Amino acid sequence: MPPADKAETALRSHVTTVKEDVMTGVSFMIPFVTIGGIFTALAFLVAELPESVFGITMPGAGATTETVFQSTGTLPWYLGEIGGLGLTMMVPILGAYIAYAIADRPGLAPGFILSWAIQQTAIIEAAGSLVGFSADGASAGFLGALVAGLLAGYVARWMKDWSVPSLVEPMMPVLIIPVFTTALLSPLVIVGLGVPIAIIDDTLTTVLGSMTGANALLLGAILGAMMAADMGGPINKVAYVFAAALVSEQIFGPMAAVMIAGMTPPLGLALSNFIAPQKYSAEMYENAKAAVPLGLAFITEGAIPYAAADPLRVIPSCMIGSATAGATALWLGVTMPAPHGGIFVFLLSSNALVFLGCIALGTIVTATVATAIKPDFEKTVADVDTETGSASRVTHTND
Repeated sequence: MPPADKAETALRSHVTTVKEDVMTGVSFMIPFVTIGGIFTALAFLVAELPESVFGITMPGAGATTETVFQSTGTLPWYLGEIGGLGLTMMVPILGAYIAYAIADRPGLAPGFILSWAIQQTAIIEAAGSLVGFSADGASAGFLGALVAGLLAGYVARWMKDWSVPSLVEPMMPVLIIPVFTTALLSPLVIVGLGVPIAIIDDTLTTVLGSMTGANALLLGAILGAMMAADMGGPINKVAYVFAAALVSEQIFGPMAAVMIAGMTPPLGLALSNFIAPQKYSAEMYENAKAAVPLGLAFITEGAIPYAAADPLRVIPSCMIGSATAGATALWLGVTMPAPHGGIFVFLLSSNALVFLGCIALGTIVTATVATAIKPDFEKTVADVDTETGSASRVTHTND
């Protein structure tokens, strides 16, 4: 075999291995996404209930969709807090189990700790001060966790191959490898990932601030694309905070564009998964069922399992769909005074039907692009169903 062919074969093998490692992280992350999203959606749903019916105090009394997370002690607040824990934990879980797939048990803790560390705004802000940059409010998001998990896994696997005295060997997987991997990678991950992301965060905020009052189509498209770029990460947060700040100034158009654009990635990918299941793994088909309520509740993180498994195709598909939805909403003058709530607050929009129409448009565009550019997956839900059916027939025959 010529050297070029050998190199290509080796590269393909490595890419396949990396994909399998990432899919392991995604499969462990999906339950956290589901729990977090459904509990958060329930929080907003309960908050929509009237405070009392026939003199009976309802469960959501004391909270509204705008104040769920400030209404301490109410049922919506409890549900929202549990949901928030799930959505917070899912990102370090992704990094942890990517590292676990690569290096087994020694990689698990470093992958989790490093992925968790770069979600902590205080740590990133302190790291930014080392290079003379203010990183206020920045975090690395799921893309940072994905990279941290890969790095932790490879370093831990490298350490597993060390030749050590027999006295030290039992301590390697539970003490030496986790501690040394975390110590070695912490500066690199925090400064090398966290600070650059914070710098991008600051730049995007400045650019958006200078665009206020600019062409509605362009502003809506940029805000929409940002909402889908990292699905709850720092770029998403910049767009959301920008729109939320304008709400306090009685400017409600950008909030509508941001909310609509944030709802379409999970909805669009779920639709693509339903109409073209051969392009997704069996795990993703199950995730699609959870992605629908997550998207309706304005929880963009419902699309993260898809993005983590195939970022080069999924993220552009989502950005195109969300940019289309955001631009259309701002161009048509749709407004939204509520900073959160998704489908539960659509009646507060200046035009509820157009609000829903923009969501549908973004969903269809996302699904169309994703379905068009994704190749067939190696083992789909149809294959699993076929295998299950075959096994049932064999069992029946044996009986």
